[in-house]
Amino acid sequence: MSAQTDTLPSPLPAPLAKSEQTDRLRIVPVRRTGQWTAAVGALALLALVLNSVIRNDAFQWDVVAEYFTTTAVLRGLGLTLWLTALVMVLGFALGTLLAVLRLSDNRVLQALGWGYVWLFRSTPILVQLLFWFNIGALYPEILGVRTVDLLGPVTVAVIGLTLHEAAYAAEVVRGGILSVERGQIEAAQSLGLGPWRRLRRIVLPQAMRSIVPPAGNMLIGTLKGTSIVSVIAVQDLLYSVQLVYHRTYQVIPLLLVATLWYALVTSLLGVGQHYVERHYARGTAGAR
Repeated sequence: MSAQTDTLPSPLPAPLAKSEQTDRLRIVPVRRTGQWTAAVGALALLALVLNSVIRNDAFQWDVVAEYFTTTAVLRGLGLTLWLTALVMVLGFALGTLLAVLRLSDNRVLQALGWGYVWLFRSTPILVQLLFWFNIGALYPEILGVRTVDLLGPVTVAVIGLTLHEAAYAAEVVRGGILSVERGQIEAAQSLGLGPWRRLRRIVLPQAMRSIVPPAGNMLIGTLKGTSIVSVIAVQDLLYSVQLVYHRTYQVIPLLLVATLWYALVTSLLGVGQHYVERHYARGTAGAR
């Protein structure tokens, strides 16, 4: 009897309670040595760059501060902002029309819309501006008026930028319209709404969620892209600072003036874009 007792297996330990098991576990955080090393290295490099920019006398920060708010620079900035706003309004108005043409059931209208978008997206904006600037060589007179007198540099800039912008706006609007569920359009048709009323009251309000983000990017791009009109002597922000440094030979500080103004305005537009996107994203997963 005693021999049998000696060969019996020892009883298993009682299972630990859940709280005791948790107490005995040791949680070890994941070591992210590589990430911390990269972060420190990036901050050190950034500090070196900032130190070089701030302490380098060649940047002439005193000259930057002197010309930052001069009348000539502010006048050029005002023309840049006006040109950007006008081109965006006209470009999206024409782009919306082109998008409707491309989505039409009429094959001729589809072809016209597609041809316009193809042509103006296939040629550089600089080439287009120079073409319109020299249009007088093809048509010396328009409606009995000399073309040179009718189309000044600012008018040429508005025409060239608007036609170029409309080609891209057409694709943005077309993509937004295609993002609207087909059932919404069918429901509007069942209510007897006409094509234009469906577009204005049903389709476009819902399409704005898809239109606003790329439209905001286009706005910022147009603001910076207006600097190209300096090649046809339109006194925008860039051309204004060029006039100054051609006289004073202080090229770097005057270019910094233009750079800082562009950075400031695009930052403000980026903030505005964020709030507009959030407005149109209400009630969706993208709202935040």
